[in-house]
Parts: sequence; C-alpha cells; structure tokens
Amino acid sequence: MESNFVDYVRIHCRSGKGGKGSMHLRHVKYQPNGGPDGGDGGHGGSVILRGNHNYWTLLHLKYERHVFAEHGGNGASDKCHGTDGADAYIDVPCGTVVYNAATGKYICDVTEDGQEVVLLKGGKGGLGNFQFRTSTNQAPRYAQPGEPAQELTVILELKLLADVGLVGFPNAGKSTLLSTLSSAKPKIANYPFTTLEPSLGIVKYKGNKSFVVADIPGIIEGASEGKGLGLRFLRHIERNSLLLFMVPGDTDDIKHDYEVLLNELKKFNAELLGKHRVLAITKSDLLDDELIQMLKATLPTDLPCVFISSVTGKGLDELKDVLWKELNSESNKLEEISSETTLVHRDKEVKAFHDEMEAEGAVEIDEDINAEESPKKGKGKDIEDLTDFEYTDD
Repeated sequence: MESNFVDYVRIHCRSGKGGKGSMHLRHVKYQPNGGPDGGDGGHGGSVILRGNHNYWTLLHLKYERHVFAEHGGNGASDKCHGTDGADAYIDVPCGTVVYNAATGKYICDVTEDGQEVVLLKGGKGGLGNFQFRTSTNQAPRYAQPGEPAQELTVILELKLLADVGLVGFPNAGKSTLLSTLSSAKPKIANYPFTTLEPSLGIVKYKGNKSFVVADIPGIIEGASEGKGLGLRFLRHIERNSLLLFMVPGDTDDIKHDYEVLLNELKKFNAELLGKHRVLAITKSDLLDDELIQMLKATLPTDLPCVFISSVTGKGLDELKDVLWKELNSESNKLEEISSETTLVHRDKEVKAFHDEMEAEGAVEIDEDINAEESPKKGKGKDIEDLTDFEYTDD
C-alpha cells in the first residue's frame, strides 16, 4: 500500500500577468472631444506559500503539479480599472524548504503557522491613456501593456520539526521506545527496516511539560553511499535540537556502533555533529548488573549515557530527565543550517534535473529570488516579498 507520508514534491508555478491598459478616446453625444478615458489594467495574482499547522506531510500536493494565479483584467473605457487577478496560495506544513528545481538554489523556508512568503509576484497592470494626458498631449493614443507572468519550477522539501531525533541502526528499538514514551503507534516488528517513514510522538514530562520526539528510519554503515534506505530521511533531523543515539546492549562493541552512526551523519552534514547528543543503550533487560558495570567503562565520555529497556521500563524516567536537561541547557540552541550547507545535501534528483537541463542546452537564467527581502504588512500578517520587479514604460 502506498505511503501517506510525502516529504518531497515538485511543482510548476506561474503568477498572473498584468492586464492591458485601455487606449480609448471619449466620444459621446454632446462630448465629441471628450478626451482620453482609457482605464488601467488589473494586477496579476501572486503565488504565495503559506504555513499551515493542519498539514504534517506534502501529500495534498503530490498530484498538484501546476499552480497558476489568475491574470489581471484589461482596462476599459470611462476610466474603468481592470479586475485584479486572485492570488494562488500553496498551503505547506511548517518546516518546508523551497528550492529552485532548475538550479538547486535555496529560495525560502516556511517554519511558522500562518507565515506567508510571496514566491512569485504578479505582473503589474498597464496604464491606460488617461494616465498619459498632459497639457501638450491632450489626446494620447497609446497605453501600456501589462507586465508578463513569472514562471518557476520549485521543489518543496519537508523537514520535520521535533526536539529530539532518534538515530540508530535498524532494530535498535527506536519505534518501541517512541511507542512507550508517547501515544504514537509506529510499526514494530522483528525484522530490519520496519520503519519506512518518520514518526512523531509527544512525550509528557513532569509538571505538564512535554517535548516532541521524531523516529527516523534506521541507517546502516554505508548509508551515505546509498545502502539500505540511504540518507533520504536524515534531512528530518537537521531541525532537531538534540540527537538521541540508540545502540542495542547485546551488540559486540557499543562504542564502535556509535562511531559508525556518527560517521554517517558527518558524511551527510558535518554541522549535525555540533548538536547535543545523548547515547541510550537499549535492550538492557538482557544484561545483568555486572555486565552493565563493565560496559560503562567502555562507553564514550563526551556525552550522557543511559541504559534503558522499553519492555520493562528500566531507565526511561532517567532518560526523560537527561533529555529534558539537555534540551533546556543554555548552550543547546537550535541552529539553522545555512543555505549553502543545505544545498550540498539536497536530493540527488535536483542535481540530476539540473544536469539534464544543461545537457539539453537550456539557458540558465539567474533569478535572484533571494534578493533583498522587503517585509510588507497585509491582513495582519508579515509577508516576505521575495521578488522585486521594476516597472517600465515600454
């Protein structure tokens, strides 16, 4: 059965073009020389991204390949203004990152509910000949055309927003821990790669406090080379402020397995190593007290280590205390990954598409989408305008 979790879509967007200005001279009964009265054209609609906390995946956009805003209406006689085209809104879950599909260039990031970002600005309407009347040119016989529409193919990439990200090999007990600490119901079975999509769970803590945990599908050694599930889902832990590494207690070398996981994260994005980390040794119900004491001497000393068992509940309260302490430490702040670093780790599909464009001899247009942002106020919300078109009298 096809999964309902969609974290990657490609959409072709087009804003509305501006309406034409009217070139009309008024000539009615008793006013044979009424002069110019051509109205202005209407503005084209814009394509706007809008954060919506009611969505948690991009499933609703999976089959919506095109998003077009309405064109502006043409001006008319009697100084009638053309109708403005309606804006086209794209509702996305919080944590969505947008890239230019042709160049792979970072465009914007939607992280808050209700946040609006103008992806493509609609074309301005042309001026009618009424606007060009002067004392020396009382009957202008020309009007402006509207600005053309803007087109752009974008890639929307979802990165889940969570406080703690679970990192571990397949069958390390990540899904079992999530189901024990929260009300989430991830799939649990005794075979590798049971979890094929990320899961979120809210963990309740003392005093009506809580934090969000994300279960990331297991990675293996060589995941950066495409083995197993590859690194497809690791983008979801880029926004986590804390990483919980999980290694089974019955493994041959706990420290070695931890270093393998750390190395795979480094290959994916070296900045992930700057996040706070906690090591949980799972399935500790299979270990006796003497063996646990021996293992403690071999564990890494640069991070907190907790022995837990999701089956018996051993060490879970201690784990929650450690996670809460690390999450609220002064030095643990969620650092946003720079656009340059994010570009290096975008999906291979973006690069493949770019290479295909170059092979076909396509001309690359440098759209400075990230040019100066000019905040505007509208309908009580902050709107980021990512495009700035200069209107000419051509």
